[in-house]
Amino acid sequence: MPRSVEADASGALDPAIVRRHFERAATRFDSAAALPREIGERLLGRLDLIRLQPERALDLGAGTGVVAQALLRRYRGAQVYAVDSAACMLVLARRRGAWWRRPRVVCADAERLPLAAASMNMVVSNLMLPWCLPPDAALAEIRRVLAPGGVLLFSTLGPDTLIELRRSWARVDALPHVNPFMDMHDVGDALLRAGFADPVMDVERLEVTYPDVSGLLRELKSLGAGNALSGRARGLGGRSRLQGMIEAYERECDAGGRIRATCEVVYGLAWGGDGMPVRFGETRVPLEMLRRGMRPG
Repeated sequence: MPRSVEADASGALDPAIVRRHFERAATRFDSAAALPREIGERLLGRLDLIRLQPERALDLGAGTGVVAQALLRRYRGAQVYAVDSAACMLVLARRRGAWWRRPRVVCADAERLPLAAASMNMVVSNLMLPWCLPPDAALAEIRRVLAPGGVLLFSTLGPDTLIELRRSWARVDALPHVNPFMDMHDVGDALLRAGFADPVMDVERLEVTYPDVSGLLRELKSLGAGNALSGRARGLGGRSRLQGMIEAYERECDAGGRIRATCEVVYGLAWGGDGMPVRFGETRVPLEMLRRGMRPG
């Protein structure tokens, strides 16, 4: 889920700030993570189209290990690794699975993975790339650890994510309160620069509704955005600007008095080495409706 963090003038995010937000959110993350879980399930559903049985699979940006647990269940013979930069998240991730088979947790930044080259047959990353801006260093590391013929499957966020929040803040001031998200085509270009083969991208828009703006802000905080709205303007009338943003946002309430938040989800698949080692057919399957309070845009 989006975690607005401080950015410098180039739009690059500070990894230390991102890590600190994740650390603070660890104990309440799962209780607020309905949307990340939904996106993760949709992402993992794409594995049904890939005839690959990995010996070693990596959940990158593992958080509390939900994807790692799904990989343990799907690939009974695989070693599953869970990598995250937030140690508090990994305390929870190491409890996934059963006592005789749990993920191997590694605390590390995506840009500097302590893993051998060509050591992973599969890398799955759910909503990690938005917090690696620019993404080139992280993608280069993923490409390095991915074995020839291995696959990368990921989800990330597109530029329309939180557009309502961004628009409401723009009516108050010109400061960056929501960090930027990359367009699908720019992500595809970054994959090619990193040396991936046969990238396939698709996108969908989801809407989440909340009873009020405070509900949205509480969820963002629980997901790691505790400092999201104070941004870079501390001590300069922040409380009054926040109230102005809330009033601007609530003017867009629907007929039922609820506010909406858009999430533009980008899914990607790419191969290491010379490309796809096996053929798989294209299947168009209707996606299940989101849980209560969510619907396709």
